[in-house]
Amino acid sequence: MTTVPLTEPLTPQDPRLALRGRVVLPDAVLEDGVVVIAGDRLGWVGPWAQAGDVLAPGARVRTVHTILPGLVDLHCHGGGGASFPDATDAAQVLTAAHEHLRHGTTSLVASLVTADAATLLERTALLADAADAGELAGIHLEGPFLSAARCGAQDPRLMVPGDADLVRAVAETARGHLATMTVAPEVPGVLTARAANSAPECESAVGALAAVGAVPSFGHTDAPAELVEAGLAQAVEALASPGSRSARPTVTHLFNGMRPLHHRDPGPVAACLAAAARGAAVVELVADDVHLAPATVRSVFAMVGPGSVALVTDAMAAAGMPDGTYQLGPMAVRVAGGVARLADGDAIAGGTAHLLDVVRATVSAGVPLADAVRAAATTPAAVLGRPDLGALEAGRRADVLVVDAELRPVEVLRAGRPAGGSAGG
Repeated sequence: MTTVPLTEPLTPQDPRLALRGRVVLPDAVLEDGVVVIAGDRLGWVGPWAQAGDVLAPGARVRTVHTILPGLVDLHCHGGGGASFPDATDAAQVLTAAHEHLRHGTTSLVASLVTADAATLLERTALLADAADAGELAGIHLEGPFLSAARCGAQDPRLMVPGDADLVRAVAETARGHLATMTVAPEVPGVLTARAANSAPECESAVGALAAVGAVPSFGHTDAPAELVEAGLAQAVEALASPGSRSARPTVTHLFNGMRPLHHRDPGPVAACLAAAARGAAVVELVADDVHLAPATVRSVFAMVGPGSVALVTDAMAAAGMPDGTYQLGPMAVRVAGGVARLADGDAIAGGTAHLLDVVRATVSAGVPLADAVRAAATTPAAVLGRPDLGALEAGRRADVLVVDAELRPVEVLRAGRPAGGSAGG
């Protein structure tokens, strides 16, 4: 908890704002706390009983139910009827980003799917414009260096070997906004390997990602546990260099899009859980009551802790929209009962939830509120290398989400400014 006194007490005419209510911190919940918003920063956060030094008599204090930090989603393909992999103009990008902003996601990483190089570069350039404008917190490429055997809702015909040159081209186009990229360790070129004639080691996609300031994320993989362990170790080593966003690689939607755990063939899941448990990886969970059972979510939190979990939506265009037919890159998707599946097949094709919905489902699964919020804000902010985001602490950006007793959005502030008001649940 950070309780740094403001330079001057808050007065009735002061443009600063104080919110009083249940305050969710990364490691605790203040049942009666205060969050002071000073311009675009959090000026003071602490218990109501200690607020006398910063709140002058008659100061503007608004009482609300529960105050969360703005949420941070590392993996989102769209929403509001718009899809990042299919966007062709800035308006479509903003439609998707603002759909999630209105529901409390104040920092959003836009995710692309497997496509040809020209399409990836074109979409990356469009998303980089939105990131330059502060509308996105980064860009994530889910492919194309993935396993066709675990393609999920992506087109296996467009998956290619790891290519360090393509990584650099995407990073250059992203202008510093390439945050993460999902890769499968068994795909040739993803990890460092020697040629058959024992020539010098070839450059790997994982190494290139770390060199350009992006975080490798392992997923859509059919690899055995030993290869995943080796890949995670290579990523940790590569990320140890100065300038890395994070010292830890991530795991793209653990369990989904990878070989299932079996006691005689543990595959990726066991290796990723072990790495997360020792603090060497962050595992994404799409804890939306569709991708994972509540007991699975509860068990992962118990095993690795909220500091090694990033709750994500994996949302596509249908988030916030009615059932129907949508597009996810080259793949047609049908949404029925709020569940997105490929129109040709039955594979789950992304999510339709907002990140606050995922937090609510995680809490319903039995995870403490502070842990769920930490996994949806503080931990993903750390993956992005953004210590100014992801927690209600003095000095951080004033990204604030006010929710009601059912954890539904009431008010959203980004950098201290209203972001569309109530989303109506």
